[in-house]
Amino acid sequence: MTLTTLPLSEPCGTLTYREAGAGAPVVLIHGVGMQSAAWTPQIAALSATHRVIAIDMPGHGGSSALPSGSQLPAFVAWLHAVFAALDLTNVSLVGHSMGALVTMGYAVTHPDALARAAVLNGVYRRSPQARAAVTARADLIRTGRFDLQTPLARWFGDRPEDQAAKDQVAAWLRDVDPDGYATAYGAFARGDDIYADRFGDITCPFLAITGEGDLNSTPDMCKAMAAAAPDGQAVVIAGHRHMVNLTAPDAVSNALATWLASSSEKVPS
Repeated sequence: MTLTTLPLSEPCGTLTYREAGAGAPVVLIHGVGMQSAAWTPQIAALSATHRVIAIDMPGHGGSSALPSGSQLPAFVAWLHAVFAALDLTNVSLVGHSMGALVTMGYAVTHPDALARAAVLNGVYRRSPQARAAVTARADLIRTGRFDLQTPLARWFGDRPEDQAAKDQVAAWLRDVDPDGYATAYGAFARGDDIYADRFGDITCPFLAITGEGDLNSTPDMCKAMAAAAPDGQAVVIAGHRHMVNLTAPDAVSNALATWLASSSEKVPS
């Protein structure tokens, strides 16, 4: 696996990404507070058959932050600049959490650029109460106040086998650039319905995955997204929460591998 830094067009600054394998391209986008290394299990699994590119989102890892206050469409435009810089076409795009929102936005605005789109633990049409709560957290983070334990408690259960993933995620959250984190979280908080009315424009096979116990990216959201896309399918992983690619790496990697190997057949749930 190689780690590369690449200049992008203005105002995007630089991109840092991890790459492994050869073949048709698969691009992976992590969630708020994470970095491209969060995809390590999927990079290892999928690079056996594909060229896998895991990118650091703006303001995370080694990638430059977008201007303060940037909203979800700016992150979608940033992804388009990434594809142009890497000369990527016919991409299978996979996003987790905030990366899922970017994936949704790209799938409806640039459908011809994608071979497939997959979202892990994505949010879709939050309830008014949930939207108010996440917006309040975004406003708090903007002031520089950040409670590390709150997201960890939501994302992980108490199973001993999840502890290593929880510790790694905590380390990434502690290391993230505060301004980049605040900007990305603000876009995440306000982005769940920006593209929701346009899922009918997604022309490629669409896969939605979430954890059975994810209270924010719920199984109902997962199934609703799949139903709204013309060629959509949903997978709900029992016994897991928000960080399914780390707590259930084999289940996620196997679902993605099956999805990549098929045209529009259903992925077993």
